[in-house]
Amino acid sequence: MAQPDSAPLTGYRIAVTSANRAEELCALLRRNGAEVCSAAAIDMIALPDDDELHRNTTALIARAPDILVAHTGIGFRGWMAAADGWGVAGQLVAALSQARIVSRGPKATGALRAAGLSEEWSPKSESSREVVKYLLESGVSGKRIAVQLHGAAQSWDPHPGFLGKLRSAGAEVVPIHVYRWKPTPVGGEFDQLLTAVARRQFDAVSFTSAPAAAALLERSRELGIEDQLLAALRTDVHAMCVGPVTAQPLTRAGVPTSSPDRMRLGALARHIAQELPARRSCTIDAAGHRIEIRGSCVVVDGSVTSLSGSGMATLRALAQRPGDVVARSDLLRVLPGNSTDPHAVDTAVLRLRTALGDKNIVATVVKRGYRLAVDDPPESPA
Repeated sequence: MAQPDSAPLTGYRIAVTSANRAEELCALLRRNGAEVCSAAAIDMIALPDDDELHRNTTALIARAPDILVAHTGIGFRGWMAAADGWGVAGQLVAALSQARIVSRGPKATGALRAAGLSEEWSPKSESSREVVKYLLESGVSGKRIAVQLHGAAQSWDPHPGFLGKLRSAGAEVVPIHVYRWKPTPVGGEFDQLLTAVARRQFDAVSFTSAPAAAALLERSRELGIEDQLLAALRTDVHAMCVGPVTAQPLTRAGVPTSSPDRMRLGALARHIAQELPARRSCTIDAAGHRIEIRGSCVVVDGSVTSLSGSGMATLRALAQRPGDVVARSDLLRVLPGNSTDPHAVDTAVLRLRTALGDKNIVATVVKRGYRLAVDDPPESPA
């Protein structure tokens, strides 16, 4: 049934892999008209009772660091919460306030300031490479550096060599692991989401962390569908990442990605709303109508109309060769179900015409096939 006026993502299906703030991202995408399915690729394991974390926190209170590096807001807040649970939060803040403080980005900066601490510098790029470059240029030999780390996963460390570079430059490094990532259980909702992505049942898949992107690739290998997944991500399913660091595992696998200029959740949602229609839609003027083909629907003269799988497959095949005759045999190959009956094409076209509301949009070419009745372009003024 046709519906007036469509939001930018109406007719598009998007897979969300986030572990944190997934509901917020889903709400933003749905507000733009998308059909959204969400399943976390990774689970976060908090380490408030970790012996190493407790031991290193105690050591930093006893002998304050010269430099503090905060990588993530969630990690730094988790560290403060753990210290509070041990009854030493005030002592930890007092020790850290004596240090030069470098923050990787706005979220970490917000967590620092909430604890009453002020950063001396933060890179606009939010890149750990710039952080380590800044520290090395300022001189770290003989310095005691506390580094609150990202929650790396076994399959992906977003900052390989970060600690090693500081140690090689003569620094004493105290690593602060507040949380870690682990893959979600096999056979759960994430596996179902991943399989649907590999089968091209989504128009886009979103990522907000590099470990999640790495987990997607790793799980596809475990399920034996890596080649199928990569083929989908390199063609019909668009990988939308919150930033270039998040995209790294995909980029290394040869998957094209896109990201917003600002690495924020709201910016990612806006980016998807702007970019996905431009990448996945096709607009054709036929039989006096403007037809926009979207992921799972078509917009005819501004009204949204749902199509069956066979109808969408037929319309896409015709739209790939606008105005040209497409043989029944070619249309039969694109229909779902692997039918060998040529009459399945005639049935699909009949239903497509009914759904589009004007039988003249798809023209019959006797004994040859079908074509879109593409309008002639308007003549240019003399």
